[in-house]
Amino acid sequence: MLRRLALRDVVIVTELELEFGPGFTVLTGETGAGKSILIDALQLALGARADAALVREGAARAEVSAEFDSPTALATWLDDAGFHSDDGRLLLRRSVDAQGKSRAWINGSAATVAQLREAADALVDIHGQHAWQSLTRPAAVRALLDAEAGIDGSALAGAWARWRERLAALDAARAQQDSLARERERLAWQIGELAKLAPAEGEWAELEAEHQRLANGQALVDAARSALDALADAEPSADGLTGRAADTLDDVARFDATLAPVVEVLRSAQAQIEDAAHTLQAYLRHAEPDPGRLAELDARLSAWLALARRYRRPPAELPALLSGWQAELAALDAATDLAALEQQATAAEGSWRTEAQRISRLRRKAAPVLGSAVSTAMQQLGMDGGRFEVALVPEDKAQAHGLETVELRVAGHAGSTPRPLAKVASGGELSRLALAIAVTAAQGESTATLMFDEIDAGVGGSVADSVGRLMKQLGARTQVFAVTHLAQVAACADAHFVVRKALQGRSTVSDVQPVSGEARVSEIARMLGGERLAPATSRAHAEAMLGEGKRR
Repeated sequence: MLRRLALRDVVIVTELELEFGPGFTVLTGETGAGKSILIDALQLALGARADAALVREGAARAEVSAEFDSPTALATWLDDAGFHSDDGRLLLRRSVDAQGKSRAWINGSAATVAQLREAADALVDIHGQHAWQSLTRPAAVRALLDAEAGIDGSALAGAWARWRERLAALDAARAQQDSLARERERLAWQIGELAKLAPAEGEWAELEAEHQRLANGQALVDAARSALDALADAEPSADGLTGRAADTLDDVARFDATLAPVVEVLRSAQAQIEDAAHTLQAYLRHAEPDPGRLAELDARLSAWLALARRYRRPPAELPALLSGWQAELAALDAATDLAALEQQATAAEGSWRTEAQRISRLRRKAAPVLGSAVSTAMQQLGMDGGRFEVALVPEDKAQAHGLETVELRVAGHAGSTPRPLAKVASGGELSRLALAIAVTAAQGESTATLMFDEIDAGVGGSVADSVGRLMKQLGARTQVFAVTHLAQVAACADAHFVVRKALQGRSTVSDVQPVSGEARVSEIARMLGGERLAPATSRAHAEAMLGEGKRR
């Protein structure tokens, strides 16, 4: 629900702040007073195209903010986008400067215009007297029926996209058979070269380490033997000297306890020297140079280096290169397998048709329901005997949206044959149909605010009474606004705002104020009387209409 709308320096509005409640609210005023400015300002806050013409002459920028009850449908989206609010309110704000540049905010955080539009989809539906001309366009008509049927078209769109992808892959494979075959031959030869080597991941580092050890084998043996001599075999050896030192101190340690720790250190050092000597002895038993193994390693390393130079890669990358080529070859095999590609395309088409047929069944079920509901509304709008139909026309070929196009047809009176809505000639009839469709299509709405911008133009009398009654009934379920010139409609409203234009100094300004009591009677009388009725007659008529409006 829209709670508050604030404007600053918008066209001829200097500063304005309005608060709204639930139910049915009307905005009235003389032609040119600025009623459309409020609609334009709200649309700006909802992400409409920014226009420098909205900036009041002499001002640096125009600013609009609209505060709503935050709908539960937007909760996840707001959290994900970083616009969460703890107070249950949703504040949209937009500014546009004299150069036409705009900025946007959601709950105080900078936002994009696209994000404003995303939020707007769950907040407000605005219906102008010309907006329903879009119902002559197939996409809008289909969306209307799909909303009635509760259809989520994402699965159909996904199936269509997959089918298109499979067909594109098949067409590309057919057109590129020769070039793909040559590429496959090249890859297969390169893979064969590397496969002979069969490089394993991490093998290069192991080969280098082993080669370095074997290439320096004699130096390693000589060093190990020399170290073993120093530790244990020479005379004197480190083992013997350490043991002698420990024995010497051990003989006198009983006279001075401070020498005992030194003895323990020497005994520990002697044990470690003995361990080191055993390890060197074991090493020397297995460390004899192996010329044969060294030759094998030389050959293996040479093979690695040769292929690395040929393909201009570091040797360590050869395993990854082989794996990548094998994956490319598998992809090429798939791309050149026309039978498999044809099978995939056929399967994708089958999935799309299955989903399209499911959606067609839902559309066929919903079409008469929507047609009947709009037909019933037409009877209340001066189109007695009129009939509304939602026709499903089979498509000549498959389309992304399904197996059929949706066409709205209407018979304006009893006995006439329903014709496509686009061929309805009467502007007044089209307006009434627009209202009937708007009211009917809104039956399922629970959170969005509905706004009708002079959609009742061209009607009057008992039809105007019906328009007001329908809007009041609609206001019992959701918040409804109407910009109207009809006193019959205004009298049915739960809240009434009047837009007035006045001259302040050398500037024309517009102001909006709520009216009730005598002020509202005067406004309804103005809308009724004009120059045709005496003031007293107009006021009496206005009071009667307001009394009747309260009872509806």
